[in-house]
Amino acid sequence: MFRRDTGGQAARERFSAVVTVLIVLAIWSALTYSGSVPRYFLSSPSNVAKAAVALTRDHSLAHDVAASILRITIGFLMSAMIALPVGMLMGRSRAVWVALMPSISFVRYLPVPALVPFCILWFGIGEFEKVVIVFIGVFFQLVIMVADIVQHVPGDLVEAGRSLGLRGGALVRRVINPYSVPEVVEALRVTLGWAWGWVILAEVVGASSGLGFMIIKSQRYLLNSHMVVGLLIVGAIGFITDYAIRYFEGRIFRWKMLGT
Repeated sequence: MFRRDTGGQAARERFSAVVTVLIVLAIWSALTYSGSVPRYFLSSPSNVAKAAVALTRDHSLAHDVAASILRITIGFLMSAMIALPVGMLMGRSRAVWVALMPSISFVRYLPVPALVPFCILWFGIGEFEKVVIVFIGVFFQLVIMVADIVQHVPGDLVEAGRSLGLRGGALVRRVINPYSVPEVVEALRVTLGWAWGWVILAEVVGASSGLGFMIIKSQRYLLNSHMVVGLLIVGAIGFITDYAIRYFEGRIFRWKMLGT
């Protein structure tokens, strides 16, 4: 992680970020308004803005956004609630690691898009199928990340805790958890970004709502501006969520930030 910013440095970094966005917007405008890129390949910023207003007025956009957020929330929370304890157990117990690692590694390397037809066959095309796809895409990656984090708790810290009489659950609560939790939160932040990719994939195939459905429907009718709106909303939600996690991470684990 980066060291905590000073006020002046943070202001300069925000300015750099704004300049980068403006440069991208300028290039986009130059390509579309000049006619260098045909409208059906990429809509102009003004056409995208008009499409966003139209989608908002007929309430379809809000419905699709809400559907995607609900699916990703349920799928991600389910995967995290199971992956965190299982991963911590794998990281501390050699026997559990040996028992679970082969199966988890096998599934982890299976491409999620190849599992979508099976999920549709087994669970239909309802909400549960989409939640399952998000779960599969997140759980098997997250559990390995958590186990790896716990395994890399410095041995000196563990031995120091044991020398103070800590054993079992007390050692986990007083030594392993405080060291591991900041890195686990970082792993959750990363896998949440992956989860958005999986929910969009699930909605592209066999859905009647959601941002993925909106994007694929717009593609069928050559509504390029609507497709861009969907992509921008996914990016904006991801950015806001990521920023919020990093913000609270910096406040809650300030001691960790200052020490890196």
